[in-house]
Amino acid sequence: MSGLVVVGVDGSASGLAAVEVAALEARSRRAALRVVHAFLWPAMHAPLGPSPLGPPEGGLRNMVERLVKEAVERARATAPGTEVEHAVLTGEPLTVLEAQSRTAELVVVGSRGTGGFVGLLVGSTAVHLAAHGRCPVLVVRERPHTGGPVVLGVDGSAAGERAVDFAFAEAALRNAPLVALHAWTTWNAPMPAPQDASMPYANARQALPEGEERLLAEALTGRQDRYPGVPVERRVVHGRTREALIEASRSAQLLVVGGRGRGGFAGLLLGSVSQALLHHAHCPVAVVRGRITGSQVA
Repeated sequence: MSGLVVVGVDGSASGLAAVEVAALEARSRRAALRVVHAFLWPAMHAPLGPSPLGPPEGGLRNMVERLVKEAVERARATAPGTEVEHAVLTGEPLTVLEAQSRTAELVVVGSRGTGGFVGLLVGSTAVHLAAHGRCPVLVVRERPHTGGPVVLGVDGSAAGERAVDFAFAEAALRNAPLVALHAWTTWNAPMPAPQDASMPYANARQALPEGEERLLAEALTGRQDRYPGVPVERRVVHGRTREALIEASRSAQLLVVGGRGRGGFAGLLLGSVSQALLHHAHCPVAVVRGRITGSQVA
C-alpha cells in the first residue's frame, strides 16, 4: 500500500461526510487514510481537562478524543480493510492541513465546519485550503451524489492541465464517465486571426465556436489514450463558465476544476470561478492547483 489521503475533521456533520468520501478515495487508491484534527486550544494555553465541578468525561481533550474516535470508526465502517491512522495536532486548521498536504496525494475537508456562520455556504478553511494546499483538495458537502459522471471544467490554460489529469484519474478510479465541459463567451474566447486584414472581424461569428471546440479537443489530447476505459463526453457551451458548471454539477458525483484559469490575475491563488463553485456547486468539488503524484496518473 502506498500513498496517503488526509481528511480534516472537527466533529461537524460536514466533517463526517468528508470522512466517508475520504475513506472511499483512499480505498480506490489503495492508499492509507489519515484522520486529522487541528487542536487550537493548547496553543492558547486553555485548560484541557474536565472542570472539578463537571463530569469526569468532560473537558476539551476528552471531547476531541471522542470526535476523532467517531471519525475513525466511520472511516473503517465505510471502507473496511483500509489502513486508517489518526493525529491530533496543535495549531490552526488551515496551517495544520496545509502542512499535511505537502506529503498527501489528496486532502478532503467538509464544506462547513463547527466554526461556520449562518448564511455562509462554505467554510473559510475549505476556501483557504483550496487556495494554499500543495496537493488537490476535495471539498465535500453533507450529501454527495453516489452516481453520475465526473465533470471537468476545461479552460485550455496551462494551469488547468493538472485538473485534466486528475479528472481522468478520478473517473477511472470511480468507474464513471467523464464530461469535459468548456464554456465560452465572446468576452473570454481568444479572437481568431482575420482572413482579410481590411475586415478585422470577418467570419468571427463562425470561427469562434470552431476555435472553442478545438481548444477542448487539444486540452484532452493524449488523456483518452491513457484512459481507454473512461467514456468521455465533450460539451462546448456558449455561456458563463460558473453558471454552466454549477448546472452540470446537479447530476455529477464530482466536479473538478483548476485553481486558476485563463482569466487569472497574478498574485491570486484561487480564481473567481473556483471560489463560486465551492460556494454553489451541487456536488463535491476538487480544486487542483497543487502537484499530482505518480499514483494518481496512469
